Amino acid sequence: MGLTSDKVLVLAVALAVVLFLATVLLWPRLSRRGWRAVVGRVGLLLATQVALFAAVGFAANRSFLFYGSWADLFGQEQEMGVVVDHAAGSKDLKVVGKQSLDVPGGSRPDVGGQIQKVVVVGDRSGITSPAYVYLPPEYFQERYEKKTFPASVVLTGYPGMAENLIKGLKYPGTAYSQVKAGKMQPMILVMLRPTVAPPRDTECVDIPGGPQTETFFAEDLPKVVSETYRVGTKPRNWGVMGNSTGAYCALKIALHHPDRYAAGAGFSAYYRAAEDVTTGDLFHGDDRLRKRANLLWSLDHLPQGKSSFLVTTSKQGESNLRGTRDFVKKVKSPARVSSITLESGGHNFNTWNREIPPGMAWMAGRLSAS
Repeated sequence: MGLTSDKVLVLAVALAVVLFLATVLLWPRLSRRGWRAVVGRVGLLLATQVALFAAVGFAANRSFLFYGSWADLFGQEQEMGVVVDHAAGSKDLKVVGKQSLDVPGGSRPDVGGQIQKVVVVGDRSGITSPAYVYLPPEYFQERYEKKTFPASVVLTGYPGMAENLIKGLKYPGTAYSQVKAGKMQPMILVMLRPTVAPPRDTECVDIPGGPQTETFFAEDLPKVVSETYRVGTKPRNWGVMGNSTGAYCALKIALHHPDRYAAGAGFSAYYRAAEDVTTGDLFHGDDRLRKRANLLWSLDHLPQGKSSFLVTTSKQGESNLRGTRDFVKKVKSPARVSSITLESGGHNFNTWNREIPPGMAWMAGRLSAS
């Protein structure tokens, strides 16, 4: 049974209820003196408390998908366990699995599309990362067989798992529904986490002497995907979006690389690189790199390209309201900026699921298939 399955949650709740009832029923018998009665009382109370907290924890995790699997919960990096051998001249993307969407007729790719699990190897950055690629139904239909599609990179927060983008934030399902409703054009999604050098949070920075994460997302990823799938290589063919850390990365990549990405959307973004125990020393004393990683500084001091930006916040519940307003004010032509401001909404999946559908339609409207 998977960590996020209904069975695990139901069993945890049932166990908590049984232990609570057992405590009520057995307490008179355990009220006597003696070490056995004391151990019984302590054992029942402890077991009930553990079961209760486990049930609450499973419910919270099922809602917000902090952990996608048992291996993730216990710190085992399952995603990095794929070994890929590359012969000379082979593409730097290998498909290692396929799955269908849970939609009517979804078992047929030309009806429901397809999600492919892949491993991407970045030649310039030297980074290898797992990812998921959502291909819309149109990609497999005969009338589109010679057509290219726009693509958007989709990034999780830190330390989120790429599966969260499929299960919790429902990007493929939302894309499918939005196209069916006529709200957006078909679009390929390349879904992964920004943590391409786990467990370190690199903040999508090219770290001196360390992981070249920005190069991976700006150079390697669009190149490899365009060589494998029917996606164009021009900036207008590519966008990048994400939530939390992924939002900061998306805005930064689009801001710094308008020659690669025409649009960037940040759901609950912050606007300067975090520096803490999870990141380590990102800049090695180079103040120029630190300033460049501050998006508000970049807007003031670096040339702005033709990229389009979407930023989101809420009047109550988000800490980025002021930073988001500053970002909007600092964007100048030829760049463009749009925003979503909710009345209330916290830094969580429930808020992002309210922002992603209009955000995806916005993204698809800023990109071109050709």
